[in-house]
Amino acid sequence: MFTGIIEEVGTIKSIASKGKSLVLTIGASQILEDVALGDSIAVNGVCLTVTKYTKDIFTADVMPETFNATNLRFLKNGSIANLERAMMANNRFGGHFVSGHVDGLGEIIRIIQNENAQLYQIKIPLAGCKYCYVKGSITIDGTSLTIFDVQNDIITVSLIPHTRANTVIGSKHIGNKVNVEFDLLGKHVERLLSFKGTDHKISSQFLADNGFL
Repeated sequence: MFTGIIEEVGTIKSIASKGKSLVLTIGASQILEDVALGDSIAVNGVCLTVTKYTKDIFTADVMPETFNATNLRFLKNGSIANLERAMMANNRFGGHFVSGHVDGLGEIIRIIQNENAQLYQIKIPLAGCKYCYVKGSITIDGTSLTIFDVQNDIITVSLIPHTRANTVIGSKHIGNKVNVEFDLLGKHVERLLSFKGTDHKISSQFLADNGFL
């Protein structure tokens, strides 16, 4: 589990590919201070497992399903990537609950300067629109952001200078693809309300009666 607060921007040192599987070697420093084999690190919002590491690089495998569903397939030697270690229960929780399981790819269609902020309009997968609402949370390339506008399948997020300088989103352009993860809580509630495989009837009234709504 992650928070969407990016700790470091790493650099792709090498990519070994075979068909639709990849082995990424990524240069980093801060996130490797306490790393161990098998740790989870989010790379552009994709939860990957550390298979090898030194003091300044780590290696992770990308399986075909992840290759097809995310923008990791567009990485090249020298590309930069957002990095975040899995959250610790005793730390401050500054973003929102992020699983590192990408729901699909979005596309940046417009960038608007608004004083010290930049507004990014992103076309998202149509199936995820139901999870998006104004002032709700969304994860873009692993970064926890607030939705400022929703128009059909286009959302608007705003990046302050700090976010642009310390994440990969600030270096992206119109037409670039971004990893999108929708709000985890919304997806869980939807599943509960639609699930028919139990004798216990989960409904909006049930949730309200038990203090969830």
